[in-house]
Amino acid sequence: MKGNELKYIVHKLHEGKRVSGSEAYDLYIKADLFSLGHLAHSIRMKKHPYPYVTYVVDRNINYSNVCVSKCSFCAFYRSPDSPEAYVIKREELARKIEETLSLGGTQILLQGGHHPELPLSFYEEMLTFIKSFFPTIHIHAFSPPEIVFFAKRESIPISEVISRLKASGLGSIPGGGAEILVDEVRSLVSPRKCSVSEWLAVMEEAHKQGLRTTATMMFGHLEAPKHRIEHLLRLRELQDKTKGFTAFIPWAFQPRNTALEGKVKVATGVEYLRVLAISRIVLDNFDNIQASWVTMGPHVAQIALFFGANDFGSTMIEENVVAAAGVRFRMSIEEIHRIIRYAGFIPKQRTMAYEWID
Repeated sequence: MKGNELKYIVHKLHEGKRVSGSEAYDLYIKADLFSLGHLAHSIRMKKHPYPYVTYVVDRNINYSNVCVSKCSFCAFYRSPDSPEAYVIKREELARKIEETLSLGGTQILLQGGHHPELPLSFYEEMLTFIKSFFPTIHIHAFSPPEIVFFAKRESIPISEVISRLKASGLGSIPGGGAEILVDEVRSLVSPRKCSVSEWLAVMEEAHKQGLRTTATMMFGHLEAPKHRIEHLLRLRELQDKTKGFTAFIPWAFQPRNTALEGKVKVATGVEYLRVLAISRIVLDNFDNIQASWVTMGPHVAQIALFFGANDFGSTMIEENVVAAAGVRFRMSIEEIHRIIRYAGFIPKQRTMAYEWID
């Protein structure tokens, strides 16, 4: 990237001005890695000048692996007639939550596939069961594609699905199923899943009903760099409107055991850091950016703390979807503390809403 062009963008950023889509693309493609990281870190430090890196203690619970979407990037799903198909039993669900609470957990991330036989009442009853027996646990559950699937199965509006789930105990909605928010890409990797407009509509409605949500991007499959920037711009536009996203989490696609294995290159640590940095730069209206140690490992995630990330994500007491693709990084709370401290920061436990827990 030419020096004058970079200086102009850097000047804009130092003045707190927003970069355009074309400027973001040029910066992402042409800036050297360390210049990009420096810009992202300077923005991160302006937003969060205190010496803390936050994390949440939670567990990913997959209530079922049955899914009819058959996304090419997924190694976790099973067809309804598979001998490996399951729907979680209440006893198992309770055991997992009890263990989470015993380890200092404050929330569960509850997700599954698109099960063709489970009515919306199943999910309402599951939420009611959880809140009846574990009233203090925060339920972060059901990504936009799941909610769209529920709405279509029941032939009711998305707003009604969200309202009913919220009344049953839903606390917030994760940003899963975003992949890349470009229909051209979604038609290739997840043609049976919700469209970009539907994904965004779920998030907008959730924010309207007072639910906070996160946003994600899974990159490194069949998208081009321009699609990554387009994804960020769509999130930024909705955040301008609703201010309902608490955090953004980019993570690299893991192709092992999927239909795309051998057809795409695994994203490198450098590529991940570039995506993370440009995310921090473009998403000027997002308070928090998470590092993805689950896919990249602890050492790259530690470097990510100097490329725009101010949050270390979840302790991931349990994680099954990425593990199904052959990636099994695990860290205890003590290890997360050590990684954060060795980077020169102070670890701080938080809630989903980014309230600190002493």
